Amino acid sequence: WYFIAIYKYYLYTKDLACIEKQLLPKLDEIIAWHEKGTRYGIKVDSDGLLAGGEPGVQLTWMDAKIGDWVVTPRQGKAVEINALWFNALNVMAFLYEKVGDDEASATYIRKAKKVKKSFLELFWNEERAALNDCIDNERVDSAIRPNQLFAISLPLELLPPAKAKSVLRVVEERLYTPVGLRTLDPSDPNYRGVYIGDQLSRDGAYHQGTVWSWLLGSYVTALVKHRGAAGKKAALAVIENFIGHLGEAGLGTVSEIFDGDMPHAPRGCIAQAWGVAELLRCYVEDVLAGESN
Repeated sequence: WYFIAIYKYYLYTKDLACIEKQLLPKLDEIIAWHEKGTRYGIKVDSDGLLAGGEPGVQLTWMDAKIGDWVVTPRQGKAVEINALWFNALNVMAFLYEKVGDDEASATYIRKAKKVKKSFLELFWNEERAALNDCIDNERVDSAIRPNQLFAISLPLELLPPAKAKSVLRVVEERLYTPVGLRTLDPSDPNYRGVYIGDQLSRDGAYHQGTVWSWLLGSYVTALVKHRGAAGKKAALAVIENFIGHLGEAGLGTVSEIFDGDMPHAPRGCIAQAWGVAELLRCYVEDVLAGESN
């Protein structure tokens, strides 16, 4: 996400001096540590993909853990982490091209191409016409989760158009609600549709069907990217459909989570920064893009 933030900073400001003198050396260092390997088993594998995790440790945003129970074990290669990794490598290639270092740019392009090839081979699930969620050696988690959305919504995409549209369709049909995206397909036996009860019950549902508002941003971005004018119209409808919530829990703000089952009651904190930020971002960057002020 840091690489993407810097990429967007350049697009908005064209401040190449700051990037070249202050940021690129640090970005190179971050990449090098991921390639070398660091704690919690985080490292680049021989196929170019980024792996991480240790038993009993949750490293991704789906991080619920109750005692020794890891609710959503995602050790290995997670789909959204590798979409972000692919974007980071491409951002480096882009920035080095901008500062005139063609050799460094070419090096990062080669690394990104390797990631893309391995990603398509490993994550595409022909039976589901969607992406696997996480892969740990021989263990393949093919649960339908919203993490695959980042492969088609981040600035640099991994999938060819037909596969990207298929992912969007699956996410839309299985996970979309008017207040966000479910964290798990309701037809999955592990699905929990209501976030209530004691901590064990609530944490057990946190990423097993509970809706998260912040995921609407990536969904809107994907709609506009892959459905053109019709997608932009649908994206505006998604945001307008959300407006009713702004007076439901915290006045004028966005709740963290909602029940996966209707009527999608708001839960968690009444004002969640990334829920607010993602709705504003996608409205400005995607829905209003190209519109006059």
